Amino acid sequence: MHRTLTLAAACLALVVIVAGAYVRLSDAGLGCPDWPGCYGKPTPAHAASEIARAVAEQGGEHGSVSFAKAWKEMGHRYLAGVLGILIAWLFILSWRPGGGSGWRRIVASCLLLAVLFQAALGMWTVTLLLKPAIVTAHLLGGLTVFSLLVWFHVSERDWRPAPESRTLRFPALAGLLAVCVQITLGGWVSANYAALACPDFPLCRGAVVPAMAFSDSFHVFRELGQTAGGELLPLDALTAIHWVHRAFALFVLLLFAWVLYRAFASPLRRLALGVAGLLIAQLSLGMFTVLLGLPLPVAAAHNLGATLLLGSLVVLNFFAFSGLEPTPTSRSVKVVPTVSGPK
Repeated sequence: MHRTLTLAAACLALVVIVAGAYVRLSDAGLGCPDWPGCYGKPTPAHAASEIARAVAEQGGEHGSVSFAKAWKEMGHRYLAGVLGILIAWLFILSWRPGGGSGWRRIVASCLLLAVLFQAALGMWTVTLLLKPAIVTAHLLGGLTVFSLLVWFHVSERDWRPAPESRTLRFPALAGLLAVCVQITLGGWVSANYAALACPDFPLCRGAVVPAMAFSDSFHVFRELGQTAGGELLPLDALTAIHWVHRAFALFVLLLFAWVLYRAFASPLRRLALGVAGLLIAQLSLGMFTVLLGLPLPVAAAHNLGATLLLGSLVVLNFFAFSGLEPTPTSRSVKVVPTVSGPK
């Protein structure tokens, strides 16, 4: 039951993360400007008159409010609500008598706390008008929930012991931390709408190191599109945000060359090769996102790739730190001979 539930919740968490990226990329984050309902109603259909009034006030459906954007925003909230219910169910199963070990209860409790905090971040994302720090934290919260679910699911299975896997602990952890930093930088790019600040590739605005302004680009406590002083955020600041994300991607690529070298002689080499494949796919998606001018499907796939890459590194770290290999143990089957009676 735990294994099935954690798998279902992890798959749904993946859908919720990608759906959230789709909502953000399609500029539907304020399709319903309140929380948890839409103009105080359970669905956009019930708030049709309020939405129509807001559309008329902004001069048409080209702005942040429209019926389609309201449904996108609420659809994401409904999916997140179902995920919260699954995690609450997992928490109850883990804490009931005979529900499992203390470790299982700790992970289930962390999951419940994480999803509750994630709900609060979702509310603040809307009520604080897409402040970049809150939007980025909301993304990281969703990825944290997904990572915990992946770890929980993998730990529920019986794997073959492989003490040699522990030799990959430091490389696996270094790779995980590097990808976490890179995802945070990518979330900051997306939250500040800086994906096209460098519209060319591999150069950035025609230079290896373009003109950049770092004073306001990574200032956390500011409004969307503004400096800390309330002025319009300059293009050079957006360029700095985008350029740092690209530069760190090169570092991650070099780091994983070392991780693969270390993994070659370990029982986790195939898993590490799979991680490397996801990394190459993710870098390619990032390149095409820029070269094709931020098409919505490619940009959403870039978010999907980041989530899958993170999940694969969580799995790699699980096996490296537990001294196991990704091969299920064969369960012995007791054969009971049949006794034939006298003929």
